[in-house]
Amino acid sequence: MISIHGLSHRYGESEVLRLPEWTVAPGERWLVHGPSGCGKTTLLHVIAGLVRPSTGSVKVAGADLQALRGSTLDRWRGATVGIVLQAMHLISHLSVLDNMRLAQYLARVSQDDARVGETLAALGVADKAARRPGALSQGEQQRVAIARAVLNGPKLLLADEPTASLDDGAAARAVELLFTQAQRHRATLVVATHDGRVKQHFEKRLELAA
Repeated sequence: MISIHGLSHRYGESEVLRLPEWTVAPGERWLVHGPSGCGKTTLLHVIAGLVRPSTGSVKVAGADLQALRGSTLDRWRGATVGIVLQAMHLISHLSVLDNMRLAQYLARVSQDDARVGETLAALGVADKAARRPGALSQGEQQRVAIARAVLNGPKLLLADEPTASLDDGAAARAVELLFTQAQRHRATLVVATHDGRVKQHFEKRLELAA
């Protein structure tokens, strides 16, 4: 699913990520752990094709990301990767339903409100479809963000600090939701966090140093 060799990334003169080698098999669940500033978010962005690394080879789901450009890369990402970002990035002026429809549009898949409804129902937020994100609780927004990430049946599900600012109970539920949805959609799961509470849930871990 993921094959990385000789990866590094710099912002200006500062190297923010170095990863000589990392391999993830389809269906595995990985925790990328480390302190703030160690490159966890950058790694997720590289895997998703949002950031082109300074050096190295990155292959995801059989695609060489260095060879993909522009709209081809966008289509690949929309069809292959689901992302739950820390800030969630739900469009505030759109309803939950329209946020989900937008995910289908950007992935260039046919609009399917029945699938949207089923996905929202699986996350327990089907009754929030007509509401805007600002009218939802933080937990509800997180569920919608996860629903959006898995809507198009991605092969790879990425989550960046999904338990940030959550209490112990909510953090455990967030991880359980990610596990459940990854299993439901037969997706590989990679979660990046500095939250030590999450480590116990993962057998496979990649530790990054600052």
